[in-house]
Amino acid sequence: MIPELKYDDKGLIPAIIQDIESGDVLMMAYMNRNSLEMTLETGFTHFWSRSRQKYWKKGETSGNVQEIKEILYDCDEDTLLIKVIQRGQGACHTGNRTCFFRKIIKT
Repeated sequence: MIPELKYDDKGLIPAIIQDIESGDVLMMAYMNRNSLEMTLETGFTHFWSRSRQKYWKKGETSGNVQEIKEILYDCDEDTLLIKVIQRGQGACHTGNRTCFFRKIIKT
């Protein structure tokens, strides 16, 4: 059952994807209610692409799927934390394990 969540004016909610074993933050993407339902039904992450205006299953073409283990939501009910087992090479389309591989260096 999906709780009452606070979606933005476009019906989207940010979803932070975290590796359940290492704790690494793998990526952040957007979901709407339908993609969250698809995620719950299939056991794999599904998102809404803001640029392509369509649904996508993570790893559908690459094989780098994310198996859902736990879905949490924050105290403001406006952000999801999805803990997964990352299958395949990694989460990032660049080939990196995580999308968060670059640092801002303080000068």
